[in-house]
Parts: sequence; C-alpha cells; structure tokens
Amino acid sequence: MVQAQPRTGPVITWPPLPDDFKLLDDPVENIQQPPLAAALTDALGAAQRIRPEMLIGSNFGLVAGVDSETVVKAPDWFYVPQANPVPEGVVRRSYTPSREGDPVAIVMEFLSADDNGELSIRALPPYGKLYFYEQILQVPVYVIYEPMGGRLEVRHLQGGRYELQPADVAGRFWIEPLGLFLGVWRGERLAQTLNWLRWWDADGNLLLWSAEQAEAERQRAEAERQRADRLAALLRAQGIDPDPV
Repeated sequence: MVQAQPRTGPVITWPPLPDDFKLLDDPVENIQQPPLAAALTDALGAAQRIRPEMLIGSNFGLVAGVDSETVVKAPDWFYVPQANPVPEGVVRRSYTPSREGDPVAIVMEFLSADDNGELSIRALPPYGKLYFYEQILQVPVYVIYEPMGGRLEVRHLQGGRYELQPADVAGRFWIEPLGLFLGVWRGERLAQTLNWLRWWDADGNLLLWSAEQAEAERQRAEAERQRADRLAALLRAQGIDPDPV
C-alpha cells in the first residue's frame, strides 16, 4: 500500500489578476479606517518621502496564486518600495508581487468590532489574513491597530514566522522598510479627534501632516511680519525712515 506523502506547503505562483475576476466592493467596517490610512500617506507625502516608483495604497487588492487558485486580500494600508509602472492610460486594478515589482514590505489592518481574520492563521480557503501575509506574501512587517483603544501591534517576519515586537520607551515601533518609527498620537485632524497612527523619524521628530505644515508656515510668516513691524516701529521712533525711497 502506497502511503500518502505529507503536505509540504501550498504551491505559490504570481499570476496576473484575471480580467473577469470580480474584486470585492464591500464597504469599510469602520468610518475611522479611511482617514487613518489617508493620514499615514499624507504625512509621508508632506515629508517628501514618497517617490514615483513606490506603491502605497489602502483597500487595494494584493494578488497571489495559491494551489492554482487566485487569492486576493485588500489590507487597510500597504507599502511596496518599487512597483513597475503601468502603461499610460491603464488603471492599476491590483498588485501581484514579483510579476509587477518588489514584494510588499508593509501591510496594516485596522480592527473593527467584527472579526475579519486579521489574526487568523487559517491555511485553507478562505485563507486567514495573518496566514496570507506571513506564509504566502511573506510581508516583512505586519501592523494591526485597534483605533478605539489605540492598541498597536507590530509583527516582524523572523525565520518564516511573525514575531511580536516590543515598543521602545516612547511606545513606538521601528519600521525598517521606511526607516521611521510608528506610534499612536491622539489629537484632531479634519475635525476628527482620534487615536491616529503617526510617523516619527529616527531622531524622534514627528512627521507633520500637510495641513500642519501649512499652519506652521503661516505662523512662521506671521511671526516674521510682526518682527519686521516691530523693527520698523523702532526705527521710526529713532527718526529713521524704515522705507527710504
């Protein structure tokens, strides 16, 4: 009698997304999720840390072939260091690592009240998200965030498995693919007070959002104008015309 051979793991391929593949069009589970993702990207852009070859997105399909089945997961936020450009006039519908560029370097999932498999290691269809990111895409950094309580977990791929990383003394986590710290900051953006995910550079400086940069520049210009006005008033008091013809 021939004994069955033990399964050694799924056969992984990198197919293009079939033209007739129907991507999920489900609404987000939480109204906070889109602003959280947008704020992460906005800060990177304001700090001029986004380059044309990068691919950064949210709720966008990441594709792999698993045992001849096309599997797509759409994380709440992800980062690819270098993706191949698409032809002019073509809209990118999804991203298949290896076929279309670099492996995915970071994925983030924002928890809602429902269990959507963020910690699932289910190795059969429908595959759990943790299993898919760890064993199929092999994403180096997996971030799980619960915004209501501001609870943040960061996992690094080590020896083929995700390992929880400890936070530093400031409660932040070093995200190697971007060379930045990630942490929680409570405050207001676009009239929403939330526990935001934010970036800090290696020196501990907060990466400002574009609106914060604009406000800082406005305050700087106002301070400069007031300084010039005080200097002009002082010169006039001394009988000196600050605006000679």
